Amino acid sequence: MSKALIVYGSTTGNTESVSDSIAKVLERNGIEAVIRDSADVTASGLSNGYDVILFGCSTWGEEEIELQDDFIPLYDDLENAGLKGKKVAVFGCGDSSYTHFCGAVDAIEQKSEQLGADIILDSLKIDGDPDEDEVTDWSEKVVAKVQ
Repeated sequence: MSKALIVYGSTTGNTESVSDSIAKVLERNGIEAVIRDSADVTASGLSNGYDVILFGCSTWGEEEIELQDDFIPLYDDLENAGLKGKKVAVFGCGDSSYTHFCGAVDAIEQKSEQLGADIILDSLKIDGDPDEDEVTDWSEKVVAKVQ
């Protein structure tokens, strides 16, 4: 059985609820999903034992890209997460009225790729409240890339 790690940073709860929805789709398709709040993890060895890593982070800031507060320490130390050769995908919630819509998602994806991760599909960028169908569709694409 494949095993997925979902690490999220959420302030309003939207990105956390998306993490839960993704995990349900993965589990329904035979992939064990472990969900962790970014506030409760460290980068060191983060990817060990997982077939796919899914990072979820909301974006703040009008003038510059700001990652969700709890995610920043993980992002800053991501080079110690062991992402080289790992399957990775990124999702997050934002507001399209801001200059950098879901900029945190782009930043995490870029850094993961620079560290040698295999970005398995386009990121999921959610404008405002999560749409369950959109999350399910994206999650099923993750399943197809992992199985």
